[in-house]
Amino acid sequence: MTEETAPAHSKRLGRELAMEFLFACESKQELPGAAEFDVFLESVREEFQLEDNRNTRRARDYAVRLYEAVACNQEEIDSVISAHCRNWDMERLSGVDRNIMRVAVAEMLTFPEVPHVVSIDEAVGIARDFSGVEAGNFINGVLNSVKNSQSQQK
Repeated sequence: MTEETAPAHSKRLGRELAMEFLFACESKQELPGAAEFDVFLESVREEFQLEDNRNTRRARDYAVRLYEAVACNQEEIDSVISAHCRNWDMERLSGVDRNIMRVAVAEMLTFPEVPHVVSIDEAVGIARDFSGVEAGNFINGVLNSVKNSQSQQK
């Protein structure tokens, strides 16, 4: 989340929270459990003075679902991303970009109720907010390639 205001949509906020927590975990080189995630979410709520309302509760629940999807399927998710990052090693990607894509691919693979184009659009928007326009364009290309390969498998 940026210093400005929290996104109005709970799923967008949930995606951002999941990405930020995954980024923090990667910096510490660990995937902690639900208790640490609760501490993280509480610190974000306090730092950004988020009200405890339906929107933030829904965002928190969605962030937890996304985090768990990545934590349980990270090897598969990273493999999918790597296969579509032509001429790029996962380690060369910025931590923010890598975790934005992890969240999006987790959503694409494990949340059938969310259209792939929504996951992609949200990831691109988050990348532009947190990383820049070029990162958004790169992520858009990678995730569209993932989407196209998923469509061909069906």
